[in-house]
Amino acid sequence: MNAALLYPFILVAGALQALGNSMNARLRDALVNPWLAATYSFVPIVIVFVVLFFTMPTPLPTLQTLGSMPWYAPLGGVAGAVAVFGGLAFVDKVGAGPFNGLTITANILTSLALDSLGLFGLKAGGFKPMPWLGGLLMVVGIVFIARASGGETDDGTAEDSGGWMAKLLYPFILVAGSLQAVGVVLNAQLRGALVNPWLAATVSFIPVALVFLFVFLIRPTPLPIRADVARVPWWGALGGIAGAVAVFAGLLFVDKVGAGAFNGLLITANLFTSIAIDHFGWLGMKRCRAGIGRLIGAVLMAGGIVLISVF
Repeated sequence: MNAALLYPFILVAGALQALGNSMNARLRDALVNPWLAATYSFVPIVIVFVVLFFTMPTPLPTLQTLGSMPWYAPLGGVAGAVAVFGGLAFVDKVGAGPFNGLTITANILTSLALDSLGLFGLKAGGFKPMPWLGGLLMVVGIVFIARASGGETDDGTAEDSGGWMAKLLYPFILVAGSLQAVGVVLNAQLRGALVNPWLAATVSFIPVALVFLFVFLIRPTPLPIRADVARVPWWGALGGIAGAVAVFAGLLFVDKVGAGAFNGLLITANLFTSIAIDHFGWLGMKRCRAGIGRLIGAVLMAGGIVLISVF
């Protein structure tokens, strides 16, 4: 099968990843308690993958493949879930463009470091200047996007969109993006050990749902009232599933199209979808028009992605 035929699916997965963050933000707003919202978002993912695994239970891992699995491989879903929870809690405070730009940049820079140093079982590739130049372009691009995060309201006036309080969240968002990159590597090792991609996805997401459920049981307040629950949109529980498409695409396709091409396509679709979400105010997000600063930032980040993917 021609690997290029998979590109449209990867682009859709990247767009869904960006949409999933905004959908989760609306879910959190309606359900009040962020841990309840996270649990509500992840439980459908687990159910979907469990059903798919029982529908297609083969191939199954052998004792040899299980023995080769590092102890930390099942934690890939938990690592990646930090970014999902960050989107659920913060994307409406900083805007979809800055949030996804920050997570993407941290993800890429961490991925470059993982490849260069050979961490988590990866083969050390050494320092390559062109990909790191691409990473620098992405950093400059996110600076443009973040500085322009105020944008304009519908009447053309300037808008702060969170101000300095929102910018205090940036370090957490960067950490979430870094953990997202680590999660991809751990999930790839998990899939190699468990063989069956549906089983790997189930094992990856079950700990996430259990963690969020455990924290919710410890901190069950505040709870939504009937009026809050009534405000949950029909797509409220689909944010986690939308984001999970990108995770599963990585499990299935990254070895077929190459990590560079896969991440380049996924991230490009995520970035431009994020800017469109802010510009048009989709999914209940505060509208923030894509001015020249954001567009310049997006172009710089896209150029960085090309350098990283090609070289």
